[in-house]
Amino acid sequence: MGITFNQVQAGAYALILAEEDGKRRVPIIIGTPEAQSIAIFLENLRPPRPLTHDLFISLLQLLNITIKEANIYKYEEGVFHAELTFNDGMKDFFLDSRTSDAIALAIRANASIYMANDIMKDVAVEWEEEDISEDIEQPTQKQAVSLDNLSPERLQKLLNEAVAAENYEKASYIRDLINEKNKRRQ
Repeated sequence: MGITFNQVQAGAYALILAEEDGKRRVPIIIGTPEAQSIAIFLENLRPPRPLTHDLFISLLQLLNITIKEANIYKYEEGVFHAELTFNDGMKDFFLDSRTSDAIALAIRANASIYMANDIMKDVAVEWEEEDISEDIEQPTQKQAVSLDNLSPERLQKLLNEAVAAENYEKASYIRDLINEKNKRRQ
């Protein structure tokens, strides 16, 4: 779906994966170099010299090896794990990969990107536009009260959805509300 700046972790970005024909979104935190590599490709920019991911794709082409798919197969302790499936014309072979690299390579190879269903169930957020009105930047008293009554878990889900939708004003307001609730708990 795209890449957004991660407001929680400095120097990191959130790569937003969107479910094909669905409403679920999964944010994956990635580093600056990988975010730049993915963004450059998605924006159809061509640097004068090949980036590492471009170089790897060129090498695969020279060796007549294709990338069939990237598979995000595990989520453990906040880290996604991925595997790339390659084919040399006769057989498939698999290599473990950082998720950001697997995605950067898969998009360049026009390969499918898959995520295990159990991961989707655990970490995906479903965008429900009715959850928050579009003008949350200037919330009415009623909106502020209704959001204030939500659980921290529900607020976190709404925050993730706002970030996934690149609505930073909503995300900022919800983040501040979460921080305020956390201060009250202490």
